[in-house]
Amino acid sequence: MSRLFSPLTLRELRIRNRIFVSPMCQYSSRDGMPSDWHLVHLGSRAVGGAGLVMVEASAVTAQGRITPDDSGIWNAEQADAFAPIARFIREQGAVAAIQIAHAGRKASTDLPWKGSTPLDSANRGWQTIAPSPLPFAPGHTTPREASAHDLETILGQFAMAARRGADAGFQVVELHMAHGYLLHEFLSPLTNRREDEFGGSRENRMRFPLRVAKVVREIWPEHLPVFVRISASDWMEGGWGLDDSLELARQLKALGIDLIDCSSGGLVPEAQPPFGPGFQTPFASAIRKEVGLSTGAVGFITDAAQAEQIIATGLADAVFLARQMLRDPYWPLHAANALGVDLTWPVQYQRART
Repeated sequence: MSRLFSPLTLRELRIRNRIFVSPMCQYSSRDGMPSDWHLVHLGSRAVGGAGLVMVEASAVTAQGRITPDDSGIWNAEQADAFAPIARFIREQGAVAAIQIAHAGRKASTDLPWKGSTPLDSANRGWQTIAPSPLPFAPGHTTPREASAHDLETILGQFAMAARRGADAGFQVVELHMAHGYLLHEFLSPLTNRREDEFGGSRENRMRFPLRVAKVVREIWPEHLPVFVRISASDWMEGGWGLDDSLELARQLKALGIDLIDCSSGGLVPEAQPPFGPGFQTPFASAIRKEVGLSTGAVGFITDAAQAEQIIATGLADAVFLARQMLRDPYWPLHAANALGVDLTWPVQYQRART
């Protein structure tokens, strides 16, 4: 019996297996609108047998996009466009999920294949906002420090994005508190130099991200789960680390968050994570063991036996696959064959099974 292909139940949601498609930015939206690309990209992963398929980081406001071509869910038209995509994912037996995000000081940049260079107002760019006026890297614009009024506005934007996600038919919402984006910027002392109630001590730095988590959990349907993606370590001296992440996870658990998606890094360009197979899995294991909260492992998980070992030995409750799912949308079907699991293939593809 494969543990990787056993179902996972969170609240009243039953997920058919523990293989989750990570949110992966496609940079293929116009004015935040998902397109046919998203339907095919996400839909094919659902057809391919994943238990959960998550939409890329979708901005809660136009100002919160990484690039001008990011997807968004800051208006009803975007939610309406997501609805058939979510429906198609569900019709294939997978769970439809969406990650909602604000890019903070890492917003207003060009497409990755064009260098991710900062954009100015003359070239589709805009003024960025952050906890403190610290640019991401040399050459990047200095963000405006968020005022108390700004934070109330952003809190409302996250709340409305969650409501629109539920209306669009998504079954899971994930809050993006990782990779150096706005909520992570509040958490880390490397990027949060505020002197008000949202800066200074760890308790203060966690205050705004926890407020966002609280309001989203209150708005999201009670019978459905809420995930949070964190960077469990900044991989920098004096930055956010595992002990901090354990305390954050305890606080999130108390708010009713159901799973922590354990990534790392992304806050500062000079960090040097020890990249390699499973290098972030210990974070998922520690939070699961010490906090008693479900976790997902992510990062260089490429092999069926590797994924099976993570789940079978209790290191995490699910594995999030990103690049491997880009290489092979049908990885779950192939992993089932490798593990000797009799997984049901789509009837349209049966003739290719053997």
